Amino acid sequence: MTHKPLRLVAVLSTACAFAVPAFAQTASTGAKAATVNGVTIPKSRVDAIIRSQNQPDSEQLRQAVTEKLIELEVVAQEASKKGLAKNPDVVQALEFQKQQILGQALIADYLKSNPVSDEAARAEYERVKSQMGPTEYKVKHILVASEAEAQDAIRRLQGGAKFEDIAKAMSKDPGSKDRGGDLDWQSPAGYVKPFSDAMVKLQKGQYTPTPVQSQFGWHVIMLDDTRPTKVPNFDEVKNEVKQRLQQQQVQKYVQDLRAKANVTQ
Repeated sequence: MTHKPLRLVAVLSTACAFAVPAFAQTASTGAKAATVNGVTIPKSRVDAIIRSQNQPDSEQLRQAVTEKLIELEVVAQEASKKGLAKNPDVVQALEFQKQQILGQALIADYLKSNPVSDEAARAEYERVKSQMGPTEYKVKHILVASEAEAQDAIRRLQGGAKFEDIAKAMSKDPGSKDRGGDLDWQSPAGYVKPFSDAMVKLQKGQYTPTPVQSQFGWHVIMLDDTRPTKVPNFDEVKNEVKQRLQQQQVQKYVQDLRAKANVTQ
């Protein structure tokens, strides 16, 4: 129900992650890590995998990576002997991996050519900061599917039932139900408008006397406390802000490519 910070979308699956560093550097040729039945495993492949792991380079790590690549090559060769490379399901899986790898390469190249500057990140930070307002609210809510259910929850509250118990029994919000409806601290801008409009009118310890409708369903909201808004400084969230802007750039880039493509279904 709240607006969660966006994260940079992963274009490539874990299975393809080893290939990513190879796009950034030209692999050296000639040197080999091992040979399996006459097939060379190049040292550059080991180098690429180690770069992708964000671990200190060491002889032990190189040996472990080499052993894994040997195992993969042995298995791949055996699969080819059995004709599995022509299996339709395998062909489709390989094609899908190829698309993922190419997609990752394209996005990496795009982001390299279109980096998010500190100035752009700071401007986005200031924009979001200005929307947060001076006060944060600590609220609980009960989310149900119908107005009648919300009215039933209010009647239970009026009868002396605890808000937390009703939320655990009735709420449809998986993120807060088990915490008795607790949504923690948030600024009004973090909620959809009908919710925030009702929330800011409450006094501490008060709940909404009538159900509040949003696109998520019907809410009963209770205000626990308020405090001045705590805003982290720019340096603390700079990387997260850059990731948000990168995601927006990537989404627009892909949307533009889709709009130019001749697609039939």
